[in-house]
Amino acid sequence: MDGCQSTIPTSEGDLHVVAAAHHIVKALGATKNLSDDLRKILIDLDAHLSMITSNTDSKGGRGFLDVEERLKQAERKILSWESDPRMIWDSGPREASEYLEAVDEIQTLVDGLQGLSVHENRKQKELIHRAMSVLQMAMSRLEEELIHIVVQHRQQFDPKYMSSRSTQTYVVYDESFVSVEDEPAEETSSRNCSSDEIGEFIVDLIHADVIPDIKSIAKVMFTSNYGPEFCEAFIGVRKEALEQYFAILDTEKLSIEDVLKLEWTNMSSKMNKWTWSMKIIVRVYLASEKQLCDQVLGDFGSVSSFCFLEISKATILCLLNFGEAVAMGPHQPEKLLRLLDMYETLADLLRDIDTLFPEEAGSFVRLQFHELLESLGDSSIAAFEAFRVAISSNGSLYPFPGGGVHPLNKYVMNYIRMFPEYCNTLNLLLKSQHADVEDQVIEPDNGPNLSLSTSCPMACHLRSITSSLESNLHRKSQLYKNEALQHIFLMNNIHYMVQKVKGSELRLFFGDEWIRKHNGKFQQHAKNYERATWSSVIYFLKDDNPGSSSLSKSTFKERCKGFSIAFEEVYKTQTSWSIPDPQLREDLRISTSLKVVLAYRTFLGRNPAHIEDKCVKHTVEHVEKLLLDLFEGSPRSLRNSRRW
Repeated sequence: MDGCQSTIPTSEGDLHVVAAAHHIVKALGATKNLSDDLRKILIDLDAHLSMITSNTDSKGGRGFLDVEERLKQAERKILSWESDPRMIWDSGPREASEYLEAVDEIQTLVDGLQGLSVHENRKQKELIHRAMSVLQMAMSRLEEELIHIVVQHRQQFDPKYMSSRSTQTYVVYDESFVSVEDEPAEETSSRNCSSDEIGEFIVDLIHADVIPDIKSIAKVMFTSNYGPEFCEAFIGVRKEALEQYFAILDTEKLSIEDVLKLEWTNMSSKMNKWTWSMKIIVRVYLASEKQLCDQVLGDFGSVSSFCFLEISKATILCLLNFGEAVAMGPHQPEKLLRLLDMYETLADLLRDIDTLFPEEAGSFVRLQFHELLESLGDSSIAAFEAFRVAISSNGSLYPFPGGGVHPLNKYVMNYIRMFPEYCNTLNLLLKSQHADVEDQVIEPDNGPNLSLSTSCPMACHLRSITSSLESNLHRKSQLYKNEALQHIFLMNNIHYMVQKVKGSELRLFFGDEWIRKHNGKFQQHAKNYERATWSSVIYFLKDDNPGSSSLSKSTFKERCKGFSIAFEEVYKTQTSWSIPDPQLREDLRISTSLKVVLAYRTFLGRNPAHIEDKCVKHTVEHVEKLLLDLFEGSPRSLRNSRRW
C-alpha cells in the first residue's frame, strides 16, 4: 500500500497475526456489494500481506514462488493478446474486464514487491523487472485500444452544422461605387445566420456507450503512473478529429501574409466562413469537447482542463490569426459589414470562451480573444470612416446618362439599409465620434415624437452620410449642360433616397421630418424641371390679346409652327431621359400633360377657324399620347414614335 513498507515478522505470534489478517482480507474481498475503490484497496492489501508471507517463507525455502505464480497468470493474459490481431474491446466486455484485471494484478504485485524492505534479494529484483516489462507492454496495448475506441466510435455532427449557408441571402458590395448597376431584392440581408439560431448545442462526440470503457482505461493507466501517455494518446486522436471537422467546415488555415494577399471577393467569402466557423467551433464543437474531457478525465483534477486546452488551442489560434490578419489589413468601405459580423461574433462568444478556458493555463486564449475584439472594433470604425470619405470624394468626369439614379446613390442607400441590423454595435463603436458629427448635422425636429432612435450615434452618422451623398449628387448634377436634366437627375436621386428610407428600418433613424423635407426637395425639382422645359414651349400658346376672339391666320400659323418645333425637340431629347420609378414617372407625365395639353387645347379652341389649316401638325390627342413616351430612357423621333 502507498507510503508503507513491509517488514519481516520476527516471532511466530507475528506470523499468526499476518495469517489471520490475510484470511480476513480474503473474506472481505469475496463480499459482493463492494465499491470499486474499496475492492481495489482490499486487493492491494491482500497483495501486500502476500508479500510479507512470501518474504517470510523465503527463509524456509519457499521464497517468492507464490508471487511468481500470480505474475505468470497475469503475464499469460497480457501476452496472449500480443499475437492476437483483434482488438480487445471489440471482443466483448468479458475479455476487456479480464485484461484490465490482469493489468491490475501486475500493478499490485509491482507495488507489493517495491514495498518490501528486503531490497537486496536478487529474486525480488528479477520479479520487479519482469513485472514492469509486462506492465509497459500492457500500457502500450491500452494506448492502442484507447485510440481504436475513440476513432471507431466517433459521432458525426448533425448535417445542419456542416454548412455556412445562411437562410438569408447575402448582399456583398464588392464593386467600386461606379460599377454597381442595380439594387438588391427587398428581402436580402448581409447578415449571417444569427448566433441565436446556433445556440449552445452539446453533442456526443463519442458514443456514450463507450465512455465507461475509456474511463476504465484511463483509471488503470493513471494508477500505473502512465497518465501522461494516456493524455498524449487522447489529445492526439481528439486533436485530429477537430482538425478533420475544421476541414469539413471548409475553413482554410492561412498565414497572415496569405490573408493580406486575398482579393476582396475571396476575402469576403472567407470572412463569412470565419464568422460561421467560429460560432460552430466554440458553441458546439468545443463545448462538446469540454464535456467529453470532463466525462473521461474529470476524476483526475486539472488533467481534464489541460487536455482540453491542448486539443483546442491550435484550431482556436488559427481562427484568431485570421481575424488578426483581417483587422490589420486595409480598411476598404466594402469590408465594413463583414467586420461588424466578425466583431459581433467575438463579442457574443466572450462569455463562452471564459467558461471554456477559466484556468490560468487558458488565460492567453481569453486575452487574445479580447485583444482581437478591440482590433476588429477599431477596424470597423476605420472602414466606416473610409466609407464616408469615399462618398464625399467620389468624382465623375461625365454626367450619368439619362439623368437616372446614380450608381453611387444605389450603392450607398442599399448599403446603409443594412446598418439597422448592427444598431447596438454601431452605437457602441461610434459613440466616441458622436459629438464631432453631431455638430455637423442638423438634428431632425420631430417635436413630441422625437425618439431615441433618431438621436442615437448611428442615426446621426447616417444623416451625415446621406448629407455627404446629397452634396456629391448636386456636384454631379452640374455636369449636365441642360438645366432641365439637372432637375430630373436630382429629382430621381432624392426620390430614390426617400423611398429607401421609407421602405426600411432606416425610417426609425431618419425620422418623419427628414422624409417630409426631402419629399419637398424632389417635388421642387419636378416643378423646376417643368418650368425649365415647358415654359418656352407653352410660350407659343399664350394669348396676347385676351379680349380678342382669335389670332390672325399668319400669327396662328407662326405660333403653331413654333410650338410644333419646340415640342418635337423636347420629345426627341427627353424620350432618352430616364425616370426609373414608374410612379414618379407617371406623376410627372400627368403633371406635364395637365399644363401642356390644357394650354394647347385652349389655344386651338380660341382659333377654331384655322384648325383645319395644314399648319396644325398635331392634334390635342396626339400631343397627349406623345407625352407618354417621355422619360423611358430610349431616344425616339416622331417617325418611329409608337404614338404616331
